Amino acid sequence: MHIFWERGYEAASVSELTSAMGITPPSLYAAFGDKERLFLEAIERYASGPGGGAPRALAEEPTARGAIERLLNEAAEELTRSCHPAGCMVVSSAMNCSVASANVQAALAKRRESAEAGIRERINQGIDEGELPPDTDAAALTMSYSQETVAARWLIVRSR
Repeated sequence: MHIFWERGYEAASVSELTSAMGITPPSLYAAFGDKERLFLEAIERYASGPGGGAPRALAEEPTARGAIERLLNEAAEELTRSCHPAGCMVVSSAMNCSVASANVQAALAKRRESAEAGIRERINQGIDEGELPPDTDAAALTMSYSQETVAARWLIVRSR
């Protein structure tokens, strides 16, 4: 997971991946089929670990404001931990994908869309419950608070 997170999908070599896992290339192919399948498994692991804070925050917090605040605070903390590569794995993995990796790009886009849908649903719930004004633009707020948007901004600032 860390190799893909640090280098991106295409830049991560099978040699680096097998070395990090302590296995041989034939073992990687026997276990996962190919590099793409291994990557998708790594993304699932990320989503259930370091990248899983947003869905929990959106589900557990009693208010939309509390959910978004927790999402942003936890993302800022998680994206800057020294125990793993900086930033969001979904964003950083996609940054160097070419047309040859269309399946990977599609999987990452689907994951980002799902995350944004969760944020939009929580904002809409806040509108429905009267926490937010009825004329609140849920789509615009979603784009402002999307974890990937925040991560991308953070990566841009960090690279300067």
